Amino acid sequence: MKPSSPRSDNQTGAPERPFAVTHDEPLEQALRETLVQRVAVPHRLPADPAGVALGRARRVRRRRTVAGLALAGVATALVTGGMTQLGGQPDRPTTPTVVLGDPRGVASLSAGPVAPAPPQQPADGGVDLVVAGTLVTAAGQRYELGVGPVERAQRLPDHGGWLLTGAVTAAGRTLWVVPAGGEPRALLAGADEIALSPDGRQVAWRDDGRLFAAVIVAGQLIAPVTGPPADAVPVRFVGDRVLLRAGAAGGHRWWRPTPGGSPGPVAPDVLDVYGIMPDGRLAARVRAGARSDLALLGPDLTPATTRGAPTPAADGRGAVSPDGRWLLVNSRVAGVDGAVLVDLTGTAPPSRTAGPVIGGVVTWTDTRTAGYVDRDGALVRLRPAEALAGQRAASTPVAGAADGVRPVLVTGTDPG
Repeated sequence: MKPSSPRSDNQTGAPERPFAVTHDEPLEQALRETLVQRVAVPHRLPADPAGVALGRARRVRRRRTVAGLALAGVATALVTGGMTQLGGQPDRPTTPTVVLGDPRGVASLSAGPVAPAPPQQPADGGVDLVVAGTLVTAAGQRYELGVGPVERAQRLPDHGGWLLTGAVTAAGRTLWVVPAGGEPRALLAGADEIALSPDGRQVAWRDDGRLFAAVIVAGQLIAPVTGPPADAVPVRFVGDRVLLRAGAAGGHRWWRPTPGGSPGPVAPDVLDVYGIMPDGRLAARVRAGARSDLALLGPDLTPATTRGAPTPAADGRGAVSPDGRWLLVNSRVAGVDGAVLVDLTGTAPPSRTAGPVIGGVVTWTDTRTAGYVDRDGALVRLRPAEALAGQRAASTPVAGAADGVRPVLVTGTDPG
């Protein structure tokens, strides 16, 4: 066969294709093979559906993790037989303190749901009590807590439940939150000492010589602040500051829980602080030579006014009324120990014995009524108007209290 002669146009002599077609091979067969080969070649998809789904899942999980850490404010870890410390540094020894971002997942620190028992006689004085592991409200409702011994209790604002501070143990103290109608959950465990703000929205604690503070929101600790090492423990909140009791040297000092904030200088003569007045002064017991006196302190913890009588007892028990007029404190008047009512404004007789000795915390349900548990475990309801009229407050036995079982008065009780 002779080769074809060159053409004068721009067409080639034969069409280009991947397979040669012989004269005896049908064109259909060659086209079929070409299509088969093309189908066998993998083509890159513009988007990988599986990869897109996995990437979306990772982003969702990452957002949830970041949100959870921001809400909890801390990293939580448990180890066998104990708990890890909050905000630990590599050069610090492991301590038993733990802040729980979701305490419900920690079986060893979670009790069962709080089950209400049949109502009983309401607590006298419009206060809540914790008696032998049972919370008895002012309305007569009873809730079995199942959280162990409780030393202090405080109501959360807006009927949000209660905060319970456990008794000190070899492992430290535990702070529980009991939502209204929910189950107890541990917020802190293993702390040396715990202090709560009067409104129940802030907490400060000490662990292994270091101070911590956080905000309580919806039963969680958020915005934690780590303070410097300090030989002091938190005792109360006053505004946005924490009052610390110094260690072996005695005295008190301020700490503002901000990043990098350090405690202020020690006021060595301030022995006990009972509360704050509307003008910002603090009612306190101060050292005066070989004795102690009642004094009103300025913002820097220096005495602005000192009163020679009465002499408060050394147990530190007492509280100022919400309006700042009255101080109910343990003292001795005319050779008799008891709860003494002191008029801090000077518009009434300076002081008088108004009830039996205070055996625990004092709570003012309003400006006209105070309540406390006496040394025998009975509940005392005291009204300044009655005390001024010469009527001494009497004790009322608490149902369920027995030898070795002391009721714990809930502070911050919402009378509504």
